[in-house]
Amino acid sequence: MFVYEPAFEDFRGAVRARARRTGAGRAETALVPLVTTGVMVGFALFRGFLPGLVAVCAVLGLGAGAFGVSRGRRGMARRLHGVMAAYGQCRTVVDERGTATTGRTMSYTGDWTLFTHWAETPELFVLLGGPRASCLAVLPKRGAEEPADVDRLRGILDRNLRRL
Repeated sequence: MFVYEPAFEDFRGAVRARARRTGAGRAETALVPLVTTGVMVGFALFRGFLPGLVAVCAVLGLGAGAFGVSRGRRGMARRLHGVMAAYGQCRTVVDERGTATTGRTMSYTGDWTLFTHWAETPELFVLLGGPRASCLAVLPKRGAEEPADVDRLRGILDRNLRRL
């Protein structure tokens, strides 16, 4: 069993893990800056800018795209945290059937068909589902009641999901 208060940093770490370990996340990371750079360079070439100015447009486009990706991820983490913060203190039980989370105001269960993959960071277990990793669940390691719970959870996740 894991008992924890949902924290913004947990969701920020989960969104970061999704971005690094899933195809959809890596595509977002690369495509947005590349498209932004392409649009900026295309505009500069269309307008007949000098080569030095085209290079400046490329750097600005790349920076703007990277900034947009960063802001988008932070916003996603903020929205996820906003939803889960309403739960208050969460108690999550993971077994061979799936996950069950109970909070002060709500509860939810999810069987293993909801998720397809899992990832581990130094602070979290992140459960991902769907072809675009659209389903996301976070289990902070700090919530483990005993250190052995973390190892037990790894075993359950390995039996039921594919590790990223």
